[in-house]
Amino acid sequence: MADSPKSGRVVGIGGLFLRSTDPDKLSAWYRDHLAIDATASGQATPDGKWSWAQESGDTVFAMFPRDSDYFAQDRQFMLNLRVERLDALLDRLEAAGIAATHREEMDGVGRFARIQDPEGNPIELWEPPVA
Repeated sequence: MADSPKSGRVVGIGGLFLRSTDPDKLSAWYRDHLAIDATASGQATPDGKWSWAQESGDTVFAMFPRDSDYFAQDRQFMLNLRVERLDALLDRLEAAGIAATHREEMDGVGRFARIQDPEGNPIELWEPPVA
């Protein structure tokens, strides 16, 4: 059987792997504050999950110039997470002592806020516009 024109293509992101000084603590932070089923390498979450089942939607995969000031220049990447009810999430994060910065809205693109995980990795929270 011949390959279809779409065979052999990437269809999504299969994982995101971060180096950490304390993988157990950092994965717990992502579970506790962002409701992501994050794991320490080679371990399931406390409730036995090995992966995070996401809702489908768009993923932006963009390269920035090395001297861009869109996020901290000492960081190679910034994680952007699609969220619902950004204000409710920010209220919960702020109650936990996690400060949000760079709040903005872009017409036709959505609303944004930035936080950092305990190891200083930048995270952009993105609430797309309602369709």
